[in-house]
Amino acid sequence: MGPEWPLIPLGEVTENFDALRVPVKEATRRPGPYPYYGASGIVDYVDKYIFDGLHLLVAEDGENLRTRKLPIAFLAEGKFWVNNHAHIIRGNDKTDTRFLMYALSVVDLGSYLTGSTMPKLTQGNLNRIPIPCPPVEEQRDIAEILGVLDEKIDLNRRMTETLEAMASAIFRDWFVDFGPTRAKAEGRPSYLAEDIWSIFPDGLDDEDKPIGWPLKRWHELASLEYGKRLEGYKTNGGSIPVYGTNGQIGWHDTALCSKPGVIIGRKGAYRGVHFSGGPFYVIDTAFFMKFKKTISSRWAYYTVAGYDIDSMDSGSAIPSTSRDDFGSILVVEPSYLIQSKFDELLAPLWAKERANISETETLVQFRDFLLPKFMSGEIRVKQAETIMAEVA
Repeated sequence: MGPEWPLIPLGEVTENFDALRVPVKEATRRPGPYPYYGASGIVDYVDKYIFDGLHLLVAEDGENLRTRKLPIAFLAEGKFWVNNHAHIIRGNDKTDTRFLMYALSVVDLGSYLTGSTMPKLTQGNLNRIPIPCPPVEEQRDIAEILGVLDEKIDLNRRMTETLEAMASAIFRDWFVDFGPTRAKAEGRPSYLAEDIWSIFPDGLDDEDKPIGWPLKRWHELASLEYGKRLEGYKTNGGSIPVYGTNGQIGWHDTALCSKPGVIIGRKGAYRGVHFSGGPFYVIDTAFFMKFKKTISSRWAYYTVAGYDIDSMDSGSAIPSTSRDDFGSILVVEPSYLIQSKFDELLAPLWAKERANISETETLVQFRDFLLPKFMSGEIRVKQAETIMAEVA
C-alpha cells in the first residue's frame, strides 16, 4: 500500500537552529550539569547551555549515517549544549517533534548523503527529506503509542542491567574478594543465610585464598572447543540460539551443545564472553567451554567474563584468542557445593532477567511492526490501540 499521508519536505515543517550551535574543544570545556551533544548522543557534561526545551537532534556527519548502529535522530530535552556535528530542529505548527524522530528513523538516507570517505547530511539535504504528515493530533497519538513502547523497552533493559549488576556483585564478593571467608576469619557477623554462611571456609591460607580452595590452571578444568560452520542461521528460524564472537547472531533447529554453557569469542579485534541458559550452537568464529569436571557453568562464565579476552592474541594476521594463554590462567576453584549455592540463590534473578529479555524482544518486534505502518497510514492509531489491548 502506498503512503496515505501527504509527503512534505522536512524544511517546510520544522524550525532549524543550526546557526546557534557552538562547538567547544575538550580542553576548554568546564564540567557541569548540562549535556553536551554530538552526532550520536551525549559526549560530555558542561557548565553552560545554549538550548532549553524539547528539540530533535539529527546527525550531520559520521559513519553512523550509513551503518545506523545508533539512532541518527534523537530527542534532547531540558537545558543542553550541541556541537556542530548535529542539526537542531523542532516541529512547527504542522508537526510534532517526537513524531519527527520516528518519521526520520525509517527514512532511507542514501540519496541525501554526500562525502565519499566521511558521510555528511547537509542542512540543505536534510530539509529536502520528505516526511509523512498526518494531522498533528494523529502525529501526537502515534508518537505517544511508540513512546510508551520505547519507555517499556528502555525500562526492561535498565532492569536487566540492574539484575546483572546484582549477580556480578554477589559473584565478586564470594569468589573474588572472598568476602564471607574474610568476615568469618575476622570474627564479623554473618550477612548470609546460615545454610550458605556455614559452608564457606573459616579462614584464608598462606596464599590469601579460602582454605581448601585449590589454585588451578584453566586447562585442568576445561578446554576451549571450536564452533562449527553454519549457514542460514539468520533466516532459518528455530529455537536454538546461535552464537558468534560477539554474542547471539541467529537461531537454528539443532544444538551443538546440549546444555547451558559459556561461549568465548575466537576471531576479531573485539571478542566477547557470553552465556547461554540452555542448549546452543556456536559458529566457527567462537569457542565454547567443555568442562573436564563438575563445575558450575555460571561460576565459569562470571570468572571468565572478568578477563581481558582481547589481550589473549595468538599473533595471527587476524586477532584470535589464544587457547594456550587461556589454558594457563590461574584460577581459585571454590568447592562445587558453594558454586551450587550461588546458582540456587540467583536462579530467581536469572529467571526474571530471561523474562525481561524475552518481553523486550517482543516489544521491539511490535514497535518495529507498527512504525512503518503508522508512517504509511496503513495502520491508524485506533487500530493500534485495539491491537495493543489484545496483546496486553
